[in-house]
Amino acid sequence: MAKILPILASLCTIFFIILSLSTVLVIGEDHGFGRSLDRKLLGYKKEKLSHFQFYWHDIVSGKNPSSVPVIRAPKNTSSFGFLTMIDNPLTLGPKMSSKLVGKAQGFYASASQEEVSLLMVMNFAFIEGKYNGSTITVLGRNPVFHSVREMPVIGGSGLFRFSRGYAQAKTHTFDPKTGDAIVEYNVYVLHY
Repeated sequence: MAKILPILASLCTIFFIILSLSTVLVIGEDHGFGRSLDRKLLGYKKEKLSHFQFYWHDIVSGKNPSSVPVIRAPKNTSSFGFLTMIDNPLTLGPKMSSKLVGKAQGFYASASQEEVSLLMVMNFAFIEGKYNGSTITVLGRNPVFHSVREMPVIGGSGLFRFSRGYAQAKTHTFDPKTGDAIVEYNVYVLHY
């Protein structure tokens, strides 16, 4: 019995050291209000790169516009300072009658005094297939008269939690009489 006690004590010591180390590895380093986590604990494995292509319909005319001005530009500027809320349809094709896959919800504002450049703040809220209920969030500068504009994807929800990437916008059509526009979006997203 006297020989077994030191062995048991050594085994208990080793067990508690391993248990303590595994707790630190699982929980992460504690900073009081935040800690590092192993992404695998949340079920996140290898990242995937996905590409989405759809058309954004900015309808400012008619009886049921999807873009509504909230703040008008001051009279002493051309357009600098306006803000427009959006609930724009996202469709598979450029025609409004093509399949609806989601809505772009958020706002855009004129953010440049020298050129027509918008600050875009919007969620692409999907309603189709496995992406139903998930969103991709875009926040960035949109110099409207450039042929192709690039804006960062800064996150999302649902299947796009912790996502990042970029969105390319290219004007498909613009009606200067009504102000209505159709913009082709190609969105590249890294997500789990």
